[in-house]
Amino acid sequence: MNKLKLQVTIDRPKGYVDQFGNVYPLNYGYISGIIGGDGEKQDVYVISKNAETPIGTFTGILVAIIHRDDDVETKWVVTSEKEVISEKEIFENTPFLEKHFNSRIEIL
Repeated sequence: MNKLKLQVTIDRPKGYVDQFGNVYPLNYGYISGIIGGDGEKQDVYVISKNAETPIGTFTGILVAIIHRDDDVETKWVVTSEKEVISEKEIFENTPFLEKHFNSRIEIL
């Protein structure tokens, strides 16, 4: 099955600190032209060996969706085309935000 290839605009690069004091250990951004459940651009976690430093954009494939049972948003997970990411790796890389929600991961 072909995976969806996406261009992610990074607006919170690795090391970014938000207004609540959350430190982003990975690059985080959005997909232009796709609106998420909150009415804003679709949010994306970039988890990749090719994105271990702060970057501005990333092209990769959609490999998972994080569903929040207590929120209107979902978070997408994107990685490089040749990488495979496990549910465990996603869980280990996203608690800086997901610890605030009742989240579950759907691997695509």
